[in-house]
Amino acid sequence: MRRRSGDAAQFKDPKKLVAYAGLDPGVHSSGKFTASSSRISKRGSKRLRRALYVAVQCGLRKGVNERLKAYYDKKRKEGKPYKVVVIACANKLLHHVHAILVKGEPYKA
Repeated sequence: MRRRSGDAAQFKDPKKLVAYAGLDPGVHSSGKFTASSSRISKRGSKRLRRALYVAVQCGLRKGVNERLKAYYDKKRKEGKPYKVVVIACANKLLHHVHAILVKGEPYKA
C-alpha cells in the first residue's frame, strides 16, 4: 500500500513531525563556537507552521483548549516572550495532533 503525503504514520516520532513543520530549534555552531540563542529552523512546511501559529493564537484568545492555556500561562510566568511561548504551544499542539492521528482516538481535554 502506498503512503500519501498527508499520512501521519510516516512520522514514527512526533519530533519528526515537528521538524517537518520547521518548529525544531536550529543549532548554530562552527568549530568551538556554539550560539547561545537558538531559533526555529524554518526548514519545513511554511503552510503547516503558519496554520499552527494561527491556531494557537486563536485557541489562546478564545480560551478553548485549557491544557494549552495552562502551558501558555506557565511559560509566560517563567518570563518567556510572547512569540517564543506561542511557538512552544504550537510544538505542543503538534505533539497532541500526532498522538490523535496515530492512536485514532478523539482528543480528551
